[in-house]
Amino acid sequence: MLLLQNLIAFLLEADAMKALGDGIGKFGAGIGAGIAVFTGFGTGIGQGFVAGKAVEAVGRQPEAVGAIRSTMILGQAVAETTGIYGTIIAIILIFALV
Repeated sequence: MLLLQNLIAFLLEADAMKALGDGIGKFGAGIGAGIAVFTGFGTGIGQGFVAGKAVEAVGRQPEAVGAIRSTMILGQAVAETTGIYGTIIAIILIFALV
């Protein structure tokens, strides 16, 4: 009888440890998703910097507006990919791991 009681206590303890591990995993996934979303701050700062420099360049050389605009759009597209990657990682962490 004592062996059966010990076995039941062990199984209950294992379930409790599994639940605790799942909770810690969900907590870590939530923290990771929050950190991944912060890539949007860098994206916004980078795109604002690029747009500001493009406006300065057009002010100095108005005849080169076409080349400046295309270069600015390419730079902003590259900067935007960082924010998109961060958003994708956050979505994966939230829905796949939690």
